[in-house]
Amino acid sequence: MKLKKIAQCIALIGVSSTVFAQEQADQQGEPQKVEITGSSIKRIAKEGALPVQVITKSDIERQGITSAEQLMRIISANGTGTNNMTSGNNVFGADADRLVGGASFANLRGLGPSSTLVLLNGRRVSAHGTSGKSVDLNAIPMAAVERIEILKDGASAIYGTDAIGGVINFILKTNYTGVEIAADTNITQEGGGATRRASLLAGKGTLDKDGYNVMASLTLDKADILRSSQRDFARGYQPARGLSPDTTGTPYANQLSGAGTALGTGFKLPGDPNSYLQASLLSLTGKCGTIPGMSQYDAPLWQNSTSILRSTYSCAYDYGADYVMQQPVEHANLVSRGTIQINADTKAFAELTASRAKSRAEFTPLQISTSIASKNVYPVGGPYYQDLSAYIPTFDNTKPIAYKWRANDLGNRTQETTSDNARLLLGMEGVVLGKWDYKLGVSAARSKADTQLVDGYSYTDKLYAALATGIINPWLAPGQKQTPEAMALLNSTKAYVDLQGGTTKLTQADGNISGELFQLPAGPLSIAAGFDLRRESYEFSQGIDATTILLAPGNAALPSVSRDIKAVYAETIIPITKSLELQAAVRHDQYSVIGGTTNPKLAFRYQPLEAIVFRGSVNSGFLAPSFQQLYSGQLTQELPNGADDPVQCPLHPGDPNYCSIKMDYRTGGNSALKPETSKQGSIGFVVSPMKGLTGSLDIWEIRSKNRILNRTVTQVLANYQSLLNNIVRNPDGTIDYIQAGWINAAGSQTRGADVSLHYDTESLPSGKWSFAIDGTYTNSFKYHEFEDQPYQELVGNFGTSDLYLRWKHNASITWTRGSWSVMGTQLYASGYKDQLPKGVIPPGFNPYVDAYITYGLSATYTGFKNTTITAGIQNLFNTDPPFTAHNVDDVVGAGWDPRVADPRGRAFTLNVNYKFN
Repeated sequence: MKLKKIAQCIALIGVSSTVFAQEQADQQGEPQKVEITGSSIKRIAKEGALPVQVITKSDIERQGITSAEQLMRIISANGTGTNNMTSGNNVFGADADRLVGGASFANLRGLGPSSTLVLLNGRRVSAHGTSGKSVDLNAIPMAAVERIEILKDGASAIYGTDAIGGVINFILKTNYTGVEIAADTNITQEGGGATRRASLLAGKGTLDKDGYNVMASLTLDKADILRSSQRDFARGYQPARGLSPDTTGTPYANQLSGAGTALGTGFKLPGDPNSYLQASLLSLTGKCGTIPGMSQYDAPLWQNSTSILRSTYSCAYDYGADYVMQQPVEHANLVSRGTIQINADTKAFAELTASRAKSRAEFTPLQISTSIASKNVYPVGGPYYQDLSAYIPTFDNTKPIAYKWRANDLGNRTQETTSDNARLLLGMEGVVLGKWDYKLGVSAARSKADTQLVDGYSYTDKLYAALATGIINPWLAPGQKQTPEAMALLNSTKAYVDLQGGTTKLTQADGNISGELFQLPAGPLSIAAGFDLRRESYEFSQGIDATTILLAPGNAALPSVSRDIKAVYAETIIPITKSLELQAAVRHDQYSVIGGTTNPKLAFRYQPLEAIVFRGSVNSGFLAPSFQQLYSGQLTQELPNGADDPVQCPLHPGDPNYCSIKMDYRTGGNSALKPETSKQGSIGFVVSPMKGLTGSLDIWEIRSKNRILNRTVTQVLANYQSLLNNIVRNPDGTIDYIQAGWINAAGSQTRGADVSLHYDTESLPSGKWSFAIDGTYTNSFKYHEFEDQPYQELVGNFGTSDLYLRWKHNASITWTRGSWSVMGTQLYASGYKDQLPKGVIPPGFNPYVDAYITYGLSATYTGFKNTTITAGIQNLFNTDPPFTAHNVDDVVGAGWDPRVADPRGRAFTLNVNYKFN
């Protein structure tokens, strides 16, 4: 990139955020050089030019944060997407990732987890074992974290091509001496969702006196299950607000039409010319609501999604209120480190991190549609044969009954995922030739995840044969239960199997050297150079053929695949004048499979006055497709919502063969994917007009091409003219299935601003006060799937993947006096335009989702010897998530959205830390 063009970009676009780095001092009180996230050059912390936000351990504890996922909620620059455990607990929706297995991910700028680089002590760790795309934040040992440094500026030239959205660097304690124990508890007022933690940290030896240090940290975490039934706001049946269940898979079965069945190919009622396709005894008698969770199907509301010929005489089931809001999870994390001071200029260390997580995901019971072809219809003469002749004159009681049934008696579909993560790092760092800082490291990391089916799933052939016996009653009245014989038969069909597992591995060797090359009139010219050699691998296996198990999740097996990445990089900081310095960096990465890429970066820092700093940067990025995106096998699923054939429905309006139809779709890898590329930049300023007061306003923009996106069925149908080959048809012209999955979209553009204000007073008679607010304003996020299409604005509008909210912030007020410290916090997420009902919009419908605002309060006391006690209240006013009318099949949550809100409500936190002498 030519220098003139770079300079023009700096003047036009950019990004910034709060620079916060603590100045350190050595024993003589002299400033000590440190390495700050965003640069490979060690320098005095206050001289840093790049926007780095720091969150300390005390910040985390005072806000009652016990997991990395909770941490992401307080970072305003993090996206509002489906990267949390609640959203991942989903079997529906074209955007659902069935491989996350209780994982959660970072998503800076809403560009996707793959575009955020997560580091542990400045080095990479393996991606999640089964998903294979990004680092599972639950594998980070939060209790051992000293601080988190967040670089919101792209850093591909420093850390690697995938740092398009930014870098989150979790920095652990090192060289600790002593012993301390800590216990945390977080209990919700309304029950469910409690979390607990116990940790032990011990270390011995000081490098200065003993020449060595060994330390270890062990943490045990447990989170209890939280069900939708435990929260009143989680209801999918609120028709007056435009929300009701869109399913006829009910615990009291709806009868289906079909050739050779009792309803035939359809039925008519006296005086009604329509031919209906489904019927329920409860609907015909106005008693759908007599079964818990059921209601009359709201046919007008969903008439553009499901044909009224199917739904008018059907009952619906509020399965959205039957979801798990928080999975039960158990974590164990170990961190150990040994350091030896070889001489005054050299130290060597070994670091081992390991974790195990067990999570249990529960989904609603199996929904079964029987048919003559599947040989599972209810037989004539069965003890529970439901004769509708009294209501439907054409009902043929000499034929079997086809029906749609939610098999509650099988139990919730339950999966247990065990994730093991480990990394061994050997390193050496120090000073050579008296002035050059260096570091070297070799590491091996692995992430392995295995999923078992532990309840609620059945072998298809066994279950269909059991249903055909007529022993199982799909029409249980209130208070009735299956007979012991029927329950034994159902249980005999269950599949208790090792379903699938995946493993990612990362082997790395890296090193760099930095120092001052020579003196310029304005100061020393500093440089750094380094290398990064990595081998990444991924494999995915199935313990059983998932197609033999009804509605089993997962992907097809993928044999081990790997790639090598070789990178070299260089960086320099050039003082132009006493007030102006430039940072230039360039990195070349060579992928063994994809090819090479060179990414430059240019940044500046200009301080004309003591009270103000201007800064900016331009850089480029290159995101290689993940193994799973490239090579995962095809998976066939059923679209839970009805959809129109975009070609045939307009030619045959109202025809249920073409309009409001249920259809299959396939997803999987795309070996033709190209890397995603980006250009981005920043410009901003930081002001400090008085002691203790710092504010910043910074603008950023990121433009991407060939964005790697998951193409949904809705997107295929909306762009059918460009994707005709993705709509696969039967010989009679009806849709066989839709080919969805990963694609290279044309591109995206996003821009916005980070705002920060921090004020720390001097000690006053009343104590010391601190005020802080960090916020992100997203002005625009546009994307288009094809070059010939206009950009679509996503900010402030409902979407099935990420929500791009206009404004998010985290604000706090802290008072400190003597042994006491009190903090009050506010988290704010702006509202957005809701998903509109697909049928008749009810009177008074509010098309906007309200802003979500919660407050917290905590107090810390250090008056007891060696003891720190922090007690707090999260969601002080017990604010419910704002109502949203989105259909639960698109995004998890009935009447609320887990991408924005925390369903736990008011919670009480307590943290006790004791240090032994």
